[in-house]
Amino acid sequence: MLAVNDTLNVISGKWKLPIIGSLLYGKKRFRELEKEIPKITPRMLSKELKDLEVNGIVTRTVYDSFPVTIEYELTPSGKNLQLVLDSMIGWGLQHRKIAFGKK
Repeated sequence: MLAVNDTLNVISGKWKLPIIGSLLYGKKRFRELEKEIPKITPRMLSKELKDLEVNGIVTRTVYDSFPVTIEYELTPSGKNLQLVLDSMIGWGLQHRKIAFGKK
């Protein structure tokens, strides 16, 4: 159960899975993430990215350019979450059919 709790602590919340899902398709800048995730505020996106970085799911790379460019990408551990997301999608589709009689 400890491993399940660890996983839930890392991916819990409304915004972490959409951020991870977006980053599965490659590096993104802050504004790109903001555009891809509807209704997330800049403050919340910043908070969640910092939390994901602390947990070793996301890396933040600062490029010495003008203006400064910052990119976010998944670590190898973060990329491994694709298996978790795929399983959640499969379960959700099955559950929807059973619970709601819909596809």
